[in-house]
Amino acid sequence: MAQSGPHGGLCDLSGRVALVTGGGSGIGAGAAEVLAESGAHVVLVGRRAERLAGVAGELTSRGLDVDYLASDIGRGDGAGELVAQAVALAGHVDVLVHAAGNQVRSPALELDLADFDAVVDLHLRAGFALAQAVGRHLVGSSRPGSVVFVGSMTSLRAGLANTVAYAAAKSGLLGLVRTLAVEWAPYEIRANAVLVGFVKTELTRDVDDTPGRVAVTSRVPLGRHGSTREIGEAIAFLASGAASYVTGSYLTVDGGWSIA
Repeated sequence: MAQSGPHGGLCDLSGRVALVTGGGSGIGAGAAEVLAESGAHVVLVGRRAERLAGVAGELTSRGLDVDYLASDIGRGDGAGELVAQAVALAGHVDVLVHAAGNQVRSPALELDLADFDAVVDLHLRAGFALAQAVGRHLVGSSRPGSVVFVGSMTSLRAGLANTVAYAAAKSGLLGLVRTLAVEWAPYEIRANAVLVGFVKTELTRDVDDTPGRVAVTSRVPLGRHGSTREIGEAIAFLASGAASYVTGSYLTVDGGWSIA
């Protein structure tokens, strides 16, 4: 996999603006760090302003170009306004990384439909709404662009008990990727996904803090969880010109779990 590096490297994103949802923690924060190190002006988006400010402050203290917008993207109803705010802040938007996520663990027979909706809305409905808003901006600006959705191995082949809403939402992202890639190719807007395996984040804490963690990592050929930075490097590759002929595709970053 191509590695992100200093400006001018293979995954150089100098002059590009990346809007990153879920930027206050986890994969969103990891992606923001790598994108900014690769030269992008990153605009973090999330519900918790204090988290966003912390991430932005840490990165700007290193001389990186990072701003943030506190917004509850929830159902995606305010996507157009959010993208307009990002454009007003940074001048334009070239890259969307939809990393925001939530999880409700429950047996399918017991899952409340309101919880199902909340998970699907954030991952899938908001993901589409934001991609649509960024796509409209890019078509209007005649700038090439890249949309990267953070998927999961449940998008592809893994069936995990008690995650039916999450699995449905993440599987839906692959449909978005394929359709947007075909429709938006004439505008030089690429759409791809990163399918993530076991990564240490807040969403996995309930597994990490139990003996189940050993069982999980024993199923991964590399023998460990991935890091948010490793996912960020894959995202930076897909966002950059190094992946200029990659669209409608997914990159599996799971330590080999899916083929074991």
